[in-house]
Amino acid sequence: MALKTVWTLLLLIALSVPGGGPARAAAGSDGQILALDINGAIGPATEDYIERAFATADREPTALILIRMDTPGGLDSAMRNIIKHITRSPVPVATYVAPSGARAASAGTYILYASHIAAMAPGTNLGAATPVQIGGSPFLPESGDKDHVPSQDGPDAERSAGSATAPPGDAMTHKLINDAVAYIRGLAGLHGRNADWAEQAVREAASLPAKEALKLNVIDILATDSADLFRQLDGREVRVLGEVRTLHTQGLPLRALVPDWRNRLLAVITNPNVAYILMLIGIYGLIFEFINPGAVVPGTVGAIALLMALYAFQLLPINYAGMALILLGVALMVAEAFQPSFGILGIGGVLAFVLGSIILMDTQAPGFGIDIAVILGFAAVNALVFIFVIGMALRARRRPVVSGRDQLFGMEGVALTDFNGEGSVRIHSEIWQARTTRPVRRGQRVRVTDVQGLTLSVEPAVMATQENPP
Repeated sequence: MALKTVWTLLLLIALSVPGGGPARAAAGSDGQILALDINGAIGPATEDYIERAFATADREPTALILIRMDTPGGLDSAMRNIIKHITRSPVPVATYVAPSGARAASAGTYILYASHIAAMAPGTNLGAATPVQIGGSPFLPESGDKDHVPSQDGPDAERSAGSATAPPGDAMTHKLINDAVAYIRGLAGLHGRNADWAEQAVREAASLPAKEALKLNVIDILATDSADLFRQLDGREVRVLGEVRTLHTQGLPLRALVPDWRNRLLAVITNPNVAYILMLIGIYGLIFEFINPGAVVPGTVGAIALLMALYAFQLLPINYAGMALILLGVALMVAEAFQPSFGILGIGGVLAFVLGSIILMDTQAPGFGIDIAVILGFAAVNALVFIFVIGMALRARRRPVVSGRDQLFGMEGVALTDFNGEGSVRIHSEIWQARTTRPVRRGQRVRVTDVQGLTLSVEPAVMATQENPP
């Protein structure tokens, strides 16, 4: 009887205790709403920010992750890593294109399709998801060309005439388009969204305003603000990792997760213009340190700047041919300074530097190009510094020494006393102790042959001239 009572009590306790973490997460009624913001181009800094935010959601009770987005697109690698975090997340993710006037173009469209909830504010748009070929402007297939057959009108007819094989550039474009289409259709299938329009956004760079996107089942919700979004999400069912969950978002605390100092620093140095400037500062600093050893400051600043630039380039899609051209250009301009060639090396160096800078970023993704004004400005500075300033410094270095110990050798002065051993002489209005092995008379001109501390070794200048006639 006592044993039966104990079992009964244990059963009642078990039934009264709430479920564990997974059950609470499934209900979506506990925890907080974690709000993130993606503004601007999507790159390494954005990827790092999202990764750290999802790690925070794993550590703390979180019912929903809200991503407020306004982006023109960005790097494919960063976009795909962000989507991996979304699709693997045990916490539902709602991506909200807001405020009015915002957009989810290119990479933003893929992220919106990958999210468990896709929402937009009135006056926003999405689309233009055609991938940009790395390293150049690709030929894109005609609108509606789903079978990748070139049109028989216009330039495509000339491409296909006389050959059944597409040129290598077109083949690479088709590969990029096909890969992107398969990718976005797969994302659309995760949450039952319009896959046909997604393909159209890739093949034809189509775009949609928010209202049309809702009608075509491209997004799930049209919300005027975050409060309206949470009201519409409350009680809604979503599929997370194959499990259907019901969201309860009303009354949950909203926590905005802002980028920390590490992420802000990463956002600055991975800006292509900043990384480019850091690289040049590093090159300048090391060159000036080599020209003037022991200066310390140029070498220290240059080494730090160059290491930061190399770290940024590791995260960015760079063209190593462009990097090689930049280094070649700097080397040619330095060579012009050391060995003047009537401008041939200098002009070649400037051209190599400009061409390398233009092709340095191996992508045409929005927000990841180097401003042409920055390139031309640094090209002019390079030409000025390396061709003129360093050239003037080297020419000055070849001039005779006019001060210091070395300039005393061969100088002439006047003996102040008669002496045959040690005495005094005046050189450059300065009186020096002097020694000689030949008699010297007062007022006689003498010439310096050696310097030992503050004592000069001299000899009669007239005698030296007679012994060494021209």
